[in-house]
Amino acid sequence: MVITLLGTGTSSGVPLIGCLCDVCRSVDFRDKRLRTSAHISVDGRSFVIDTGPDFRQQVLRLNLLQLDAVLFTHEHKDHTAGLDEVRAYNFRSGQDMPIYGRPTVLAQLQREFAYIFAEHKYPGTPHVVLNELRNEPFEVCGIPITPIEVMHHKLPVFGYRIGDFTYLTDLNYISDEELEKVKGTKVLVVDALQRQAHISHFTLDQAVALAQRVNADRTYFVHISHKLGLHNDVEKELPATIRLGYDGLQIQL
Repeated sequence: MVITLLGTGTSSGVPLIGCLCDVCRSVDFRDKRLRTSAHISVDGRSFVIDTGPDFRQQVLRLNLLQLDAVLFTHEHKDHTAGLDEVRAYNFRSGQDMPIYGRPTVLAQLQREFAYIFAEHKYPGTPHVVLNELRNEPFEVCGIPITPIEVMHHKLPVFGYRIGDFTYLTDLNYISDEELEKVKGTKVLVVDALQRQAHISHFTLDQAVALAQRVNADRTYFVHISHKLGLHNDVEKELPATIRLGYDGLQIQL
């Protein structure tokens, strides 16, 4: 399995438009963060988790020629806005794109991308197949996947475990029951927005605490805002098995 972090930034990205802070003016490529998304290549199959506003740029940078399915964590725009770009893969494969998400997510997509689901479609629009997820294991192209329900303030969000890899974004709470599903993970990716308390995201300290409870071999933080600090400075504070993710980082399992 190869996991590529397509984007590691929060909803506004880094740099933030109009901001002149040290992070937004940094020349370190690791401080340039597109909206959070990931690509997973496993057993010859190719999936993405979320298609944010930067999705086109991300897959072009990765030179991603094959995409078999899209998994959505939740319905916020910074995770769904790039759905239209899957049409390029329709053209390439001649197949409809399977997309997976909670019923609320799929309903939101049908509202926001009504033209995709219209009875009389405009030529060239994406072709997708909706697959509703419940909080129970499922398969995509024969690959077993376990959803993990977390809370993004009052909004339920699905993280996903695929083999020894677990991906949890946009959360500030996970129950003990759901955390049991994460145990034994070798690579964990988890939300760490900023240092200050936030209504719907883990702080850096909260993310470190969760990582230490899971005790994965490697943990990477994502959904990072410019308020967290410079990549190079923050990494010096972290335990050896915990790193900040950055755009383009590839993790092999």
